[in-house]
Amino acid sequence: MRLVIARCSVDYAGRLTAHLPSAPRLILVKADGSVSIHADDRAYKPLNWMSPPCTLKEGDGTVWTVENKGGEKLIITLEEVMHDSSHELGVDPGLIKDGVEAHLQELLADRIETLGEGYSLIRREYPTAIGPVDILCRDADNQTVAVEIKRRGEIDGVEQLTRYLELLNRDPHLAPVKGVFAAQEIKPQARVLATDRGIGCVVLDYNALRGIEDDKLRLF
Repeated sequence: MRLVIARCSVDYAGRLTAHLPSAPRLILVKADGSVSIHADDRAYKPLNWMSPPCTLKEGDGTVWTVENKGGEKLIITLEEVMHDSSHELGVDPGLIKDGVEAHLQELLADRIETLGEGYSLIRREYPTAIGPVDILCRDADNQTVAVEIKRRGEIDGVEQLTRYLELLNRDPHLAPVKGVFAAQEIKPQARVLATDRGIGCVVLDYNALRGIEDDKLRLF
């Protein structure tokens, strides 16, 4: 990655035209060929950019021309370069999230009694013709329960569980099958839709599933 801090102006020519007047900015040139221009605000979003594949020609050093295969151009006019450095970052291992749906599924399967006393696990990732059900289990009355797990419970998750239930209830060995929509957070609209369809809602406490106590509730 190359980091350049410079006073510059930027012109874009392509499907439309755009101009950034002269100001100090950060220019990122990544190994994938992308070039982006940043101000000291707007979080991660650049002021302007060119996605790969594209080519960078530095010309005489004061004018950079970035062009993609479609003929679009980003012309960066450098007036003063205050910093210019290159860094080899290597292959990125990717983002490892704590508390993703797969981990929630694993934790809930190990602590299936979280859903209620007398619950027992049938299996995780129960296969169906339209995809696997996160958890299939039985309640204290031996009724089959299909559980859909999300980090954030929204309407599309309820719709997904509804499709699974319609399919599972065609199987005489499983029917009747009821549904539980489980998430760390359930949006009000999703809860209303789930309730209307006879689907139970359970808010998952990630720390409790991991066996971590909330010290705010302790006196000592």
